[in-house]
Amino acid sequence: MIILKLLVVFIAVMLLVSRKQPIYVAVTVGAAATWLLYGIPVMDGVNAIVKACTSWSTLQLIVVMYIITFLQKMMGARGAIDRAQKGLSSLFNNRWVNCAAAPIFIGMLPTPNAAFIAGDIVKASADGYMSHDEMAVTTTYFRHVSESFMPTYAAIIMAISLAEITAGEFVVGMLPIVACIIASGCFWFLRGKVPMATGEAASTDKARDAKEIFIGLWPILAVILMVVVFKMQIYVAAAIILVLYALVNRFPVSELIPFFKSSLQFKLYLNTFAVMILKEFLTASGAINALPDFFAKLPIPSFMVFMLIFFFGSIVSGSTTIIGLCMTVAMATVPNAGLPLVCLLMGTTYAAMQMSPTHICLTLTAEYFDISLGTLIKKTLPAVATTVVFSVIYYLAWTTLLG
Repeated sequence: MIILKLLVVFIAVMLLVSRKQPIYVAVTVGAAATWLLYGIPVMDGVNAIVKACTSWSTLQLIVVMYIITFLQKMMGARGAIDRAQKGLSSLFNNRWVNCAAAPIFIGMLPTPNAAFIAGDIVKASADGYMSHDEMAVTTTYFRHVSESFMPTYAAIIMAISLAEITAGEFVVGMLPIVACIIASGCFWFLRGKVPMATGEAASTDKARDAKEIFIGLWPILAVILMVVVFKMQIYVAAAIILVLYALVNRFPVSELIPFFKSSLQFKLYLNTFAVMILKEFLTASGAINALPDFFAKLPIPSFMVFMLIFFFGSIVSGSTTIIGLCMTVAMATVPNAGLPLVCLLMGTTYAAMQMSPTHICLTLTAEYFDISLGTLIKKTLPAVATTVVFSVIYYLAWTTLLG
């Protein structure tokens, strides 16, 4: 009965999301349903809400999201990503780099409109070699690579917080999966279609090109370096780089003032609070403690159960919803889960989001290239399947080595 109630909660949340309800509304309904179905005492429920909304782990998420958004707006105001892309194109003089690496760098600026910038670059490099649907899938696939591992995205910040691992551990652990994602995209989308040579004269100043790339991307690279190498908290590293970026680029106070307001993302904050409240209710319900015994009785490994839940759940309701719903449950259920399971689930989630109709970037890219969303998703399938299979092999090899 405990598991059945949990299933009811999950289905209710996903149905609401599939009906275009905001994530915070769907998850709040799920939290209320958990409160009622499990008969959690009123004061215990109130305490769970207070704890979820005031704990440092929750507030830290909000702080990180705000600082990263502020930094992105500053970089956008100075044309940083565009500068890096132009330097990259000039440095390598390679169509594959333009079609793959340039969208990856552009994807470091997580805004749906970045799909148009990436689309322009892919068009300029692949037009005449690829059809519109091939250019569309190339654009959206590579443009989202950074979302699979960079701890500057809300979904990843939430995942590592719920799984209680560090950002540095996560980035390093995901690197083989990221390599697979890139290699898979090159194999399925570029191989045999787009020549590497551009036919243009090579750059005569490689040092200048490399400098342009560094100038454009150093804030993001610095945050990642400080988190991975120096083990800093994300909010500390991002705050230091934000201040340094403002000083280096001589932002006047008058230019910065509008960013304080425009960097606020209230819907994202509501999503975060709702997910954390649901987490506390699931803990208070005792459902999480009952899951290991339940999954131990199923004919497939528990890690595979959660991989399928994350894959199909991400397609239906988006990565943030499924991470908020299931990451804590997965970590509590799979024996000695740890970092290998987190990497498996996040690799699976990345793959699923490239097929999700709730992913707004896919819709924008399909419209930009004048193709249907169904065509775009169908074209993505081979690379998605490759990524999922590799993620499973990687997980099994990792856990076998760990014993």
